[in-house]
Amino acid sequence: MKLVWSPETASKAYIDTVKSCELFHESGVAELVSAMAAGWDARLIVETWSHGGATATSVGLAVASRHTGGRHVCLVPDERSRSEYVHALGEAGFSPQVITGEADDEDLMDGLVDIDFLVVDSRRKDFARVLRLANLSSRGAVLVCKNAYSRNDSTFRWKNVLDGRSRRLVRSVYLPVGKGLDIAHVATSGAVSSSAKGGSRWIKHLDRQSGEEHVIRK
Repeated sequence: MKLVWSPETASKAYIDTVKSCELFHESGVAELVSAMAAGWDARLIVETWSHGGATATSVGLAVASRHTGGRHVCLVPDERSRSEYVHALGEAGFSPQVITGEADDEDLMDGLVDIDFLVVDSRRKDFARVLRLANLSSRGAVLVCKNAYSRNDSTFRWKNVLDGRSRRLVRSVYLPVGKGLDIAHVATSGAVSSSAKGGSRWIKHLDRQSGEEHVIRK
């Protein structure tokens, strides 16, 4: 089994998220992330959140979980964050599971098995460690770093996150949506990435300053 894309489900989640997020007046991050999670039929959606953060993306993930029939879990660092998050999602009509504790705690992450879709906040200093500790689904997974413009770790590379693990990076893309989205698609267990198969390949590079896209053959 592997993640299979469903454009119909993605479209429905996108539209429902637009309706649910009308009051937030934020960028299209929530709608895009919701469509991706629903379109890939994510069964376990996990996100990290802390006090003062925007909740539009969380609403989008909650919408996606309704369409896939999956589980939506939010990791928060303390009770203050938990209370604020539960209140905000409750007002939007959702009640996802909330777990209190540091997201980079190995014991906490060990309890979340077969993650299909993971969203972390790049502004938090522990975001890279959370990605490394995540127990990803054998079907493959989609990893999303939001607020990538304000990334805490300027040396971050997807290869470093997956290095030493059995998983391979299928593709990654940086989107200038909202405050920046850095997205990676990880292969199913035992799969081999296109780069590992050898031969030439085309590489896309997005200049974050100018917004220009450069295509290079390697």
